[in-house]
Amino acid sequence: MTEPTSAEAAPAEKLWASDTGTLREPSRRAMAALIKGPYVSAQRQPQNWRTLLGDVEAIRSRLADIFLELVVDDERGVAFVRSAQTYDEDAPQVVRTAPLTLMDTALLLHLRRELVSSSGAGRVMVGKDEVYEHLQTYRGQESTDDAGFTKRINASWRKMEQHGLLLRTPTSATDGRFEISPVLRLIFGPEQIEAVRAEYAQMRGEHTPDADALPPVKDDENEAEEDLEEVLDE
Repeated sequence: MTEPTSAEAAPAEKLWASDTGTLREPSRRAMAALIKGPYVSAQRQPQNWRTLLGDVEAIRSRLADIFLELVVDDERGVAFVRSAQTYDEDAPQVVRTAPLTLMDTALLLHLRRELVSSSGAGRVMVGKDEVYEHLQTYRGQESTDDAGFTKRINASWRKMEQHGLLLRTPTSATDGRFEISPVLRLIFGPEQIEAVRAEYAQMRGEHTPDADALPPVKDDENEAEEDLEEVLDE
């Protein structure tokens, strides 16, 4: 005898008079959190995460009805949605995107490098001062606007916090250290990484005839295929 799914075992109750939904309320909340974005985390949203895993196929099906694909990484405890790539490539873009400045992309590239180069599967922390020092290498040699450059870095840092890619800890206010979200392992793919490396090498005045001249992408960086902007849902 086939085991009933969670949706079959516990039929959905009406949440309002004209409600025709078939998902239970917790599953609806988990799906809403996915669509709202930027992602659902096992660490920070344990109830939504447990609900998602318990009703994943039903939620995946409902998301597919609106041209969204569900990505779940059990090992890292993160899940997010991205626009589905249909056969006719003419699907509506349901997930809104956030435009990225060059400084945003430089910061993301550095954060992801720190994430994938860490040993083990534990949390990866980064200091704000360390990141600021690193980003100074992307400053144009002819630029003398220290205040303006620092302002751009601050704006990018705030954006990463707002989108949950830099996570505050209980001590962030005092030690300036933040956790890098593990979702960055999944949403920044090798093609984007090589393109960004080439772009910033040119900004630094380095000769880069093509992406092959740049350091190779690590094997761990081949996990992602999706454009980062689709996950930075506003």
